[in-house]
Amino acid sequence: MLHLRIIVPSARTEEVVAELTETVGTAHLVVLPGAARDPAGDLVLCDVAREAADELLRRLRELGLAKVGSVSVEDIDLSLSERSEQAQEEAPGAGVDAVLWESMLDSTQEESRLTFTYLTFLTVATMLAACGVLLDSAILIVGAMVVGPELGPLAGVCTALAARAPRLGLRSLAALLVGFPLAMLLTSCFALVMDGWGVFTRAQFEQPHPTVEFVWQPDIMSFVVALLAGVAGMVSLTSAKSAALVGVTISVTTVPAAGHAALALSYGHVTEALGSMLQLGVNLVGILVAGTLTLLVQKVSWAWVRSAVPTRRRRSVE
Repeated sequence: MLHLRIIVPSARTEEVVAELTETVGTAHLVVLPGAARDPAGDLVLCDVAREAADELLRRLRELGLAKVGSVSVEDIDLSLSERSEQAQEEAPGAGVDAVLWESMLDSTQEESRLTFTYLTFLTVATMLAACGVLLDSAILIVGAMVVGPELGPLAGVCTALAARAPRLGLRSLAALLVGFPLAMLLTSCFALVMDGWGVFTRAQFEQPHPTVEFVWQPDIMSFVVALLAGVAGMVSLTSAKSAALVGVTISVTTVPAAGHAALALSYGHVTEALGSMLQLGVNLVGILVAGTLTLLVQKVSWAWVRSAVPTRRRRSVE
């Protein structure tokens, strides 16, 4: 269940209350007249089943509440109420499968900006990957995958394509196109400094690295894994399965490929660097294709569910 806190001008309270009352899957409606001060108006509280929330939020936005009031949404971890159970039974579909597009757009917009924090995490992750390649350490490679923040912009592009929000998509794409080259440039500088101090050596780089050589040797399996990771990533985001999301970050060779490419360029191994860049491109494209298709399938399937199951209560005849 989700909890809605709505501030609405007093003149439009009845309209909003009617919308909430008629929506299948709502419960615990509370109206506090004149409780809101900024903006001034009435405070309306309501619980709604997750599977009914997206359509309800869309209609509340159409009523213009984002401009004249506000709508806040919170997750309810526990609700001891038979009315809550009834609301969830009435709502179409299953809550774990529901996609909240407003929430997706908001969260991906926040995580896909080209910020100092994003660039720091991406650069540090790329440097960790370079260390992992040089030491032939699977542990460091996995650590770099987990630290890397690239899944946020990737999800932002997928969500923008599925929701037809080009502005968000361009911002997310900029985070990828600027972030990775900058992180690789800084990692190359880092490698040269480490080499100057004697911490990194050309001999270390040129010796065999059987544990991590997959990083710069892309093949069809790289694309298959990226496709599977894209599906899992989008489903984990829409259902808030954080454990699955961590697994996705460990599955794809994006940051490790960038780290190896930067290291190879610093030592003049252009061919290996190109292989790593190809690996990076294959993984990014695979995730974007699979992630976008997954969101579109979810969008179409939920439209079918809403058309097959009533989402509005019948008005009582007085």
